[in-house]
Amino acid sequence: MAIKTGKVFLIGAGPGDPGLLTIKAKECIETADVVVYDYLASPLLLKYAKKEAEIIYVGKKGGDHTLTQDKINLLLIEKAKQGLDVARLKGGDPFVFGRGGEEAQMLLGQSVPYEVIPGVTSAIAAPAYAGIPVTHRDHTSFVSFITGHEDPTKEDTGMQWDVFAKSNATLVFLMGVKNLENIVNNLVKNGKPSDTPVALVRWGTTPKQQTVTGTLETIVDRVREAKLKSPSIIIIGHVVSLRDELAWFDNRPLFGKKIVITRARAQASDLVSRLSKLGASCIEIPTIEISPPRDIKPLQQSIENLNHYDWIVFTSVNGVKYFFDTLAEMGKDVRALGHLKFACIGPVTKDRLKDHGIVSDILPETYRAESVVQAFSNVDIQNKRVLLPRAKVARTILPEELTKMGALVDEVTAYETNLNAEGKIELMELLKNHEIDAVTFTSSSTVSNFMSFFQSEDEKKVLDGLVFASIGPITSDTARSLGIEPDIEAKEFTIQGLVDSLLNHYESRQHK
Repeated sequence: MAIKTGKVFLIGAGPGDPGLLTIKAKECIETADVVVYDYLASPLLLKYAKKEAEIIYVGKKGGDHTLTQDKINLLLIEKAKQGLDVARLKGGDPFVFGRGGEEAQMLLGQSVPYEVIPGVTSAIAAPAYAGIPVTHRDHTSFVSFITGHEDPTKEDTGMQWDVFAKSNATLVFLMGVKNLENIVNNLVKNGKPSDTPVALVRWGTTPKQQTVTGTLETIVDRVREAKLKSPSIIIIGHVVSLRDELAWFDNRPLFGKKIVITRARAQASDLVSRLSKLGASCIEIPTIEISPPRDIKPLQQSIENLNHYDWIVFTSVNGVKYFFDTLAEMGKDVRALGHLKFACIGPVTKDRLKDHGIVSDILPETYRAESVVQAFSNVDIQNKRVLLPRAKVARTILPEELTKMGALVDEVTAYETNLNAEGKIELMELLKNHEIDAVTFTSSSTVSNFMSFFQSEDEKKVLDGLVFASIGPITSDTARSLGIEPDIEAKEFTIQGLVDSLLNHYESRQHK
C-alpha cells in the first residue's frame, strides 16, 4: 500500500517576538511531524512542537548556509513523501522576501500538498517596535518593500532608483545593511533630499533590538559607529521623525538587560514572562530540576494513613504539586483531606493549594523561626500529628519549631531537587563574553547549584560586576555562605517581589 504524502505548511514565524506568532501557525507546529526552521525563526517557537517531532535547522546567514535552498527544497519533498506533515518555519512572512513562493512552486511541481500560513513581516513589525509607523496621514499614505540584498551597482538591476528617490512613500529595505552606502548614494544621486530621515533597526521586536537614526547624509557614519550588522532593516522617509515621540519598546525599564533565570525550566515561565514584559532579555540556565522522589512509597504510605494526621504543612508549590499528583495516582481526591487543617509557607504556596479547592488555615510568611511561631501562636498544636511533605533535602527549622510547640511531625519526601548542569557551557560562554547583567536566585538550591559550576577562586572572577538578585533572606544567607553578596533582595518573597526589586534597582541606578 502506497504511503500517503504528507503536507508541507509554509509558516510565517514572525519577526522575532514569539508572541507575534499567529494562532494558526502555533496549531500547525503543535501537530507537525517535522519542524524545519531557519535563522530568523525564533528557537523559542520550538517549544510548541510535540516531543516526538523531528527538529531540523536550515539556517542561512551572511552567506553561511547550513543547507542550500535546493537542498531545503529536497528535504521538504523527502519528508512529505515519507507521509510526514512538515512545518516549515520562515522568519517574518514566507511570501515577503522569504522565498516561500519558490518553495510553493517546487512542492506543486512534485505533487506535494501545501498550505501557506502568513506571518507578521519584519517590514512592518520592526518599525512599529521602534516607534515608526510606516504610514501616517500627515506624512505618507503608501509604503514600498524593497530587497536590500541586490547589489545596487550592477548594470541589469531592476531597482528603479529614480522612482524611489522621487516617491513620497516610506521605503523599507529588508536585509540591506551591507548595501547601505550604495542604497544611500543611489537615492541621493537620483534626487532624494539628503536630509530625509533614515532609521535602521536590528533584531527588531526582540530584546536585542537596536535602532540607529539619522539622515541620508549622516546614516552611514552613524551605523558604522554603532557597529550595526545584519539582520537589520532600513526605513527611509519622514515617518522616521516620529520615533522620538512614539518609541515605546526600547523605552521599557529593563530593556536590554540580560538576566539569567536559574529556576527549574518547568517553573521559570512566570518569572520569564514578567521580566520580558519589562524589556529584559531572559536567559534560561536552570541549575535545578524537580522530580518525584526515587522512593515514592513513604509518600504513598502517608497518604494511605491520612486519617492519622491533624495537619498538613506545605512549604512550596512543588510540595503541593507532587502531593496532589500522588494523591490522584492513588485514586483519591480532596475528600480524603476533609478532616485536616492546613498551613502553607508563603502566599504563592497558599494560592497553589487554593487551586485544589482548599483554603489554608494559617500562613507563616517565611521559614524563619519567629514567623512559624507567630503563625501557630493561636493554634493548639500540642500532641497534634503533622504531615510535612517537602523536598528530600530541606531546612530543619520548621520541624524543629513545630516539635518545640509539642507537635508530632512526620517529614516525608514529596519531591527531589537535583543539579542541572546542562546549561553550564552556555553560561560560561556568556560570562566570558560579558553578555550577562544579572542572575536571579529563587531558592537556596538554585544558588548552591549555580556556584557548584565554579570550583576555584579564579573561575569565580567571571562573576565580578554581575548583579545578583535573591528572592528572600533564606536564599540570601545561602548566597553569602558561598561567597556571593546579593545586590538585590526581594521585600516580598515571591516572584513578583523579585521582579519589583530588580525594577527598583535599575530605576534607582538611572536616577543617580
